Amino acid sequence: MANKKILGIGSALVDILSQVPDETIMNELGLPKGSMTYVKADDAVKLSERLAQRYGSQRASGGSAANTMSGLAQLGIEAGFLSKIGKDEMGEFFTKQMTDTHVKPLMLTSDTPTGRVTGMVTPDGERTFATCLGASIELSPDDIKPELLDGWDIFYIEGYLVANPNMLKKAISTAKAKGMTIAIDLASYNVVEESRDFLMNLVENYVDIVFANEKEAFALTGMEPEDALHFLAERCDIAVVKVGAKGALVQHRDQVVVIPPMKAEVVDTTGAGDMWAAGFLAGLVKNESLQKCGMMGAIVAKNIIEVVGAKMDAARWEKIYAAIANL
Repeated sequence: MANKKILGIGSALVDILSQVPDETIMNELGLPKGSMTYVKADDAVKLSERLAQRYGSQRASGGSAANTMSGLAQLGIEAGFLSKIGKDEMGEFFTKQMTDTHVKPLMLTSDTPTGRVTGMVTPDGERTFATCLGASIELSPDDIKPELLDGWDIFYIEGYLVANPNMLKKAISTAKAKGMTIAIDLASYNVVEESRDFLMNLVENYVDIVFANEKEAFALTGMEPEDALHFLAERCDIAVVKVGAKGALVQHRDQVVVIPPMKAEVVDTTGAGDMWAAGFLAGLVKNESLQKCGMMGAIVAKNIIEVVGAKMDAARWEKIYAAIANL
């Protein structure tokens, strides 16, 4: 897979993150801790303002696939991102952050405001998201022109796009017809539960690489991690099931690799899965062994959970480069 280029497709969202002292506000709002829940635009704005006034906040370009593409670009892989944004300051902010992290933005525009994610991070590092998809949900089947995928080798899909099933089916079938390798990172477990049959059809008929955490794998298969891994590996080329503090499991055909956990000072788990996928895919593009691919994923994920949000500064990336060089 050397020199392969990776195009991500997902929701273009601006993350607005607040560190909260406990679960009180999530309980008040009926937001299950650790989940992602869709909310209306007005509610998202009000929640962001309320959290900012009470706890302070910071913002960054976000969205699962966008985070992964940013991570890939920082790891030296040519990456692009396809989505739809509003003609507003948030959209300009998102596009600039993508460009600043060396991702090629393929942004379509809408009169609808750019989507946003209001994130609440508790002291244990767990994050709970209230998401307004905004303009990104308007990405339509007609927007998926085959030429948009020209020149790209791997198509990386965030599972949250099941909220837009007709567009997702058009995108994934177009990529398959072009002979692209298709990877998907499953969405939050509650989203997987709601779209299980649709996701299973994608895995069985289109997908080559599946990333899931323990809860997501269970939501899709009804199985514990090892059994879920084998089940998925029978239906795609590479299956990954991450098991939190226990590390991760990777299977390609009959080869099963155990990726050990890495010690980390957990501050915020936002972006952990996204960055794990970035490290793994960067290794895969560079023709590394599955073991090294997994370790690269673990290194990048370990570093992202030691900072707030899904972006890291240059000093942190230098630490990552050094750790990968020592593998």
